[in-house]
Amino acid sequence: MSKGIIKKVAGPLVIAEGMRDANMFDVVRVGEQRLIGEIIEIHGDRASIQVYEETSGLGPGTAVESTGAPLSVELGPGLIGSMFDGIQRPLDEIRRIAGNNLERGVEVAALRRDKKWKFYAEKKAGEEVQPGDVLGTVQETEIVVQKIMVPPGVCGTVRNIESGEFTVDDTVAVLDGPNGEVKLTLAQKWPVRVGRPYARKLAPDMPLVTGQRVIDTLFPIAKGGVAAVPGPFGSGKTVVQHQLAKWAEADIVVYIGCGERGNEMTDVLNEFPELVDPKTGKSLMERTVLIANTSDMPVAAREASIYTGITIAEYFRDMGYSVALMADSTSRWAEALREMSGRLEEMPGEEGYPAYLGSRLAQFYERAGRVMSLGSSQREGALSVIGAVSPPGGDISEPVSQATLRIVKVFWGLDSALAYKRHFPAINWLNSYSLYLDSLEPWFNQNVEGDWMALRTELMRLLQEEAELEEIVKLVGMDALSAPDRLKLEAARSIREDFLHQNAFHETDTYTPLFKQYLMMKVILGYYDLCCDALKQGADAEALVALPVRERIGRFKYVEKENVREEFEEIMKQLHTEIGNLQPKEGY
Repeated sequence: MSKGIIKKVAGPLVIAEGMRDANMFDVVRVGEQRLIGEIIEIHGDRASIQVYEETSGLGPGTAVESTGAPLSVELGPGLIGSMFDGIQRPLDEIRRIAGNNLERGVEVAALRRDKKWKFYAEKKAGEEVQPGDVLGTVQETEIVVQKIMVPPGVCGTVRNIESGEFTVDDTVAVLDGPNGEVKLTLAQKWPVRVGRPYARKLAPDMPLVTGQRVIDTLFPIAKGGVAAVPGPFGSGKTVVQHQLAKWAEADIVVYIGCGERGNEMTDVLNEFPELVDPKTGKSLMERTVLIANTSDMPVAAREASIYTGITIAEYFRDMGYSVALMADSTSRWAEALREMSGRLEEMPGEEGYPAYLGSRLAQFYERAGRVMSLGSSQREGALSVIGAVSPPGGDISEPVSQATLRIVKVFWGLDSALAYKRHFPAINWLNSYSLYLDSLEPWFNQNVEGDWMALRTELMRLLQEEAELEEIVKLVGMDALSAPDRLKLEAARSIREDFLHQNAFHETDTYTPLFKQYLMMKVILGYYDLCCDALKQGADAEALVALPVRERIGRFKYVEKENVREEFEEIMKQLHTEIGNLQPKEGY
């Protein structure tokens, strides 16, 4: 164990001498209060330490002690439903010990040591096990069964294992390994900056269905994919992430509030326990882990929080669960990197961010993926990462947004102009994109309908042509447009208002299953195609725009899913009737 003495204190950065035996990323204890920190740079025997707690009162000559281990998280029963800070200290437990205000130097175990969990053994004595094999299970909540796995790097023959009630520190199994006896408990530790191993990565050819029409239809994300949600203040980033947390086809949700405002994080902490999980009817917290790191907490802990969150997410992925991780927001995390880099006196890159900003972002996002886990009975798990970006003034040409866009394959660009018009979700369909479209096309065509992608392409074409026509309308007015162009504008308006606009607080409209999204596309494009044919036969454009059936098309999104197909057929029948009545008799 390496011990040193502080030479310099610069905000959250502490320089200590006498640390020659310490290693990079070792956790250290600083001062009499034993503040927790991490070594981020070593020169000779001088170590630069980022301290995860307030450093006021520290001065030269204060003792520093290395623990000899990297920053790690505890993985085991008790994670689900918990609220942690950026370095996995349970906030409820800290509040119980220290009161409402966070105190420095509070040492609290991440997982409760007094609670006993019912462990059901699946392996028997004499069986060979390898890394990733499931020893047994613990029913953590009514929804989540936690699989107790052999940690990576451990293998051998089971000497002793039994079912029963255990704390996370109790030995549940003893292995005879190549190097002797190995005792296994319900919990395991893992360094946060190292990705957990898996057997192999799978192609991103299945969508993460979210029930949000603009996402599923226009810009889908694959299971195990990565997406960025950049947007200015008030454009709805947090509501988009709440909707995804609630409705996305994920078994586990990990929500990281990284450097967000305290009141916004309070809203999340208050809302999530009250949100009802639509799949089970229970509280959403029964499959959620929350990591809260507000903007007034020490800046260094902000840098650690996203690694803490993604390591917990990988642990559940290894059990075979589909995990959705929400990071809100990586811009605040990048600001923490910039502040620490400045204090280290490193050469700044663009806008003062460190030169390694892009590689650090890539290290985080590349830990996502759909994988086959380790173990003799391989399980398929997925970790999908959705990162919010908060560019200053909504300018996505700034370095964090640009570095993120080079890594992620889905870009949901939130637009303040749409938000001011009360069009939510305010995802701009002209500058957003998804690079998963080609790999997801076979899945949509096989599992929904064969012409799904063709309809999606037609939708996008109409929206793009509407943008071009809007320019003409601004210059010379609506009267200058031909009848087909006027019809095109009306169809695009129907796509925007009746399809893309979605009310997160409406009981039916908040979630739209894929088959309903398909029928909604069919109705809108069916109206456009029939009107185009009628126009060629001599029908009046104004009459086509004013058809009574259009109100029914607009209300189609509020139809319950059990009645959708019947309503679709009735609308199409009414559409044919009304357009037929407009035709000149000799046209037929």
